[in-house]
Amino acid sequence: MAGYADGTPLDRVQYLEAKLILKPDNFTSVQAFRDFGKIVQRTAKKLGVGFIEDREAELRPQIREIIFGDTSDFRLYNNAFILRRRISYVDGFPVGDPEVVFKYRHPDEQKAAAVDVRPQIAGKYRIKFKAEALPLKDQVGGYRILYSHNCQFGLSQVHEGNRSSVTTLVKVFPALATLKKSDDEKIALVNEGIVEEVLLPLGELDFGKGIVAKCDISLWRTRGEHKSLVGEFAFQVKFDRKEDVAEKQKKLVAQFYVTLQNDVENWLALGVTKTAMVYRLKGNEPQSHE
Repeated sequence: MAGYADGTPLDRVQYLEAKLILKPDNFTSVQAFRDFGKIVQRTAKKLGVGFIEDREAELRPQIREIIFGDTSDFRLYNNAFILRRRISYVDGFPVGDPEVVFKYRHPDEQKAAAVDVRPQIAGKYRIKFKAEALPLKDQVGGYRILYSHNCQFGLSQVHEGNRSSVTTLVKVFPALATLKKSDDEKIALVNEGIVEEVLLPLGELDFGKGIVAKCDISLWRTRGEHKSLVGEFAFQVKFDRKEDVAEKQKKLVAQFYVTLQNDVENWLALGVTKTAMVYRLKGNEPQSHE
């Protein structure tokens, strides 16, 4: 059986996250989030998918700050790696431990699995290997899959100094070793962009046989000028082994995802991801595997 250099078996996909990237124009108030949620509920009802509304759907949206780090020539992103930090805010103040997410995202499942994203840190971390469904790049009514091999941990779990150094980055994430060019390289904010994420939990979709997916809707905009970048509706299912998910449930999840695309066609932004929008902030079009 294939494994990593230390003999650990390769990680396997245990999440399906289905995303719809949305034009930001409609999201001028929290009511637009709830209006979209009503469409989701109607589509679910039409297909016999259960929906349990989240009590937080009637509360204020959550606010999170997100930044991406990369070399000046976007070497991480151009090689299918993504590095970001996320901070949650409550009543205007940061709360909790900032979360670091390091991921390798690629359309080839085996390639994504083979990259060892485990960090060399003394603290705790979590690995999540996801199949991410996105609409086709140029038309509504289908889907494509990206495989996202993620590692996440609290910033307090890293004790190395000089966190902006590529040398430090490679020490923490050995998977990046081949990308390092010199000892004095730095990573910096991608396009000097700080993203404010406004997120509202909508509820849970029940596809039967224990396949339940939390769903939410969010808007990404830049801090400062508050330029709206992109919206997103997403739902996520967790399972132990994808082979164990019943065929009927697989078909229902796919049917719901495709039907919802048709029901919200005017809202959709095709051919983009949230991360890509940040990398395009200054008009640069980096190469990507997305």
